[in-house]
Amino acid sequence: MFERSRHGAVDVITVRDPLNADSAQEMGPVVDDVLGRGQPRLVIDLERVPLINSDGLEWLVELNERSRRRGGAVKLSSPTPLCRDILTITGLDVQFEIFPELIGAVGSFAQ
Repeated sequence: MFERSRHGAVDVITVRDPLNADSAQEMGPVVDDVLGRGQPRLVIDLERVPLINSDGLEWLVELNERSRRRGGAVKLSSPTPLCRDILTITGLDVQFEIFPELIGAVGSFAQ
């Protein structure tokens, strides 16, 4: 399950389950809508994500690439310690800006 919210010009997707193929598929239409509205500014809130598997990692990479092609950015916020380790071990921590709090991730778009 996930929740979408908007903070000014920034879209936030708060994921509440493991980030895997099922959750990525469920979020697909919402992400397509965000990416279809010009220059995407997207934060994926990982605060309640207990685990990211290979499908979830692939989805994040693809989302980042799609966003960049449109002149936008995807930033990650509040990863759990396990998710942070997974991002670090896979090298994705250098492909994404990762913030300890949602407010910092959202605010970074204003800089």
